[in-house]
Amino acid sequence: MERALIWFKCAAAHDPVRPVVRQQAQIGWIAKERSVDLTIENSVKPEDLLRRMKGWFTADVIRAAEIFARHGRLKVLDEQDLVVETRGVAEMDALSADLKREFDRDVWVEVIPRKKLA
Repeated sequence: MERALIWFKCAAAHDPVRPVVRQQAQIGWIAKERSVDLTIENSVKPEDLLRRMKGWFTADVIRAAEIFARHGRLKVLDEQDLVVETRGVAEMDALSADLKREFDRDVWVEVIPRKKLA
C-alpha cells in the first residue's frame, strides 16, 4: 500500500495547497425550556472534504476525485490530512500520470515515504 498527499494549485494565490481538516464538525442542540449540554463530533468524509474545495482550486475537484477513485481511495489520515491510498507503487505511478495528463501542474500527489523500522 502506498499513500500520498494531494496537492492543488490555489485559484486565488496560485500557490501549492492541500486540503486538511482543521477542526471536526460539531453539532448540538439549543433547548427552549432548559439547558442541553450535548454535542456530537463528526468526522468529515474524504470525498466531502474534497467536494467542499470546489472553486478554491484551479482544477475541477469532482474530476480529480473520479481519477483518485479509479486508482485508489481517498482517506483522511490522522483526522487531518487528505491522502490517496493505492495498492502499490505501479498504481501510484499510474495515478500520477493520469493527473499530469488531465491537469498538468494543477494537481499532483506527493508520496509519503515509508519509515524504516528500527
